[in-house]
Amino acid sequence: MTRNLLAPLAAPQGALRIAARSLPTTGPWLSLVIPTFKERHNLEPLVEQLTQLLDRRLGGNYELIVVDDDSPDGTWELGLQLTRRYPALRVMRRQAESGLSSAVIRGWQVADGQILGVIDADLQHPPEILLQLLAKMQHGTDLALASRHVEGGGVSEWSLLRRTLSRGAQILGLVVLPEVVGRVSDPMSGYFLVRREAIAGPMLNPRGYKILLEVLGRGHIQHIAEVGYVFQERTVGESKVSWRHYLDYLQHLLRLRLHRRLPKRRLSLPLRRFCQFALVGFSGLLVDYSVFYLLFSQWGVGLTTSNVLSAEVAILNNFLWNDAWTFADLSQRQRGWQCRLQRWLKFNLICLAGLVLNTLIVNLLFNLFGVNAYLAKLVAIALVTLWNFGVNLKLNWRVTNVQK
Repeated sequence: MTRNLLAPLAAPQGALRIAARSLPTTGPWLSLVIPTFKERHNLEPLVEQLTQLLDRRLGGNYELIVVDDDSPDGTWELGLQLTRRYPALRVMRRQAESGLSSAVIRGWQVADGQILGVIDADLQHPPEILLQLLAKMQHGTDLALASRHVEGGGVSEWSLLRRTLSRGAQILGLVVLPEVVGRVSDPMSGYFLVRREAIAGPMLNPRGYKILLEVLGRGHIQHIAEVGYVFQERTVGESKVSWRHYLDYLQHLLRLRLHRRLPKRRLSLPLRRFCQFALVGFSGLLVDYSVFYLLFSQWGVGLTTSNVLSAEVAILNNFLWNDAWTFADLSQRQRGWQCRLQRWLKFNLICLAGLVLNTLIVNLLFNLFGVNAYLAKLVAIALVTLWNFGVNLKLNWRVTNVQK
């Protein structure tokens, strides 16, 4: 075994702990983990780019740790060869474990740095963004996150299905675990830096690909900074994401939700924007009631149909006002009819999810408890208002398609 080849880990999979490091330390300041599986063609250009960037910024005060899950294409072997040219590179070959999140934790366990990080090996995370993340960490933040959903961020060539799945997963996270998922604009990101002391101590037990959820859920993260980046398409290799990973994501959310020691966070409410949103919602209420009265009372349309149609007209009214007033500062950064159409579709999907809850409440109160139909609608509208505002604030008026 050489210095650069860490022995294959035979410990069982499960909860892992990051050890603290006393200050000052003689080791590197930054430890960046690169989890790999069948990334032989991408590894060398990535290591070369990272080395050039970090040599200029940090000198030799960093280390790159490749954690490979015994790739059949010999990724780990190539990594060992590269250590001769890149002295900051270390390589770990795992044969008894697998999975991206646990690979990151394993890398952090052997890391010497006070700042721990992760970046994908497939070049979909632009290496140059790392310099902006480092600047945030040097100013004392606990976690610096590369996000697709803030100014300067986006995706290059995602299909509608992929966008829908990504946004749907984030909405699900906001429902199940709002105090964790709601802390950042892009909880699905796998590109970030975190201060060692913020995650040292607690047992970390991630599942699937979303290591950031574990860091936010079990770490002691106070100050968070975000940097926009454009998620690039692969040029070599194939994606590892499958339906199994979506199931792992759901299990991970539930595990964190049920964890008794999960720190509880208070979400700040942007009062001015919420008041604007509420006023727009009030105008939508007038539209909703007017259309509902015509359909249900005047034309004899069924309760459910009247409720759905009137609510959809109100959603359109609300979108136009919110786009022009409540979130005008964000919509002005995403000009053009295509961007507006995408915002409308996202707004409609979010509100339709609230409409499902609205309709269930209306029917429950009217048919089961005999509550007046209009009062039932008022109660339902009140209950879904916070849902619509919170999810739109996190997911809409953020990122549409941007150029590569």
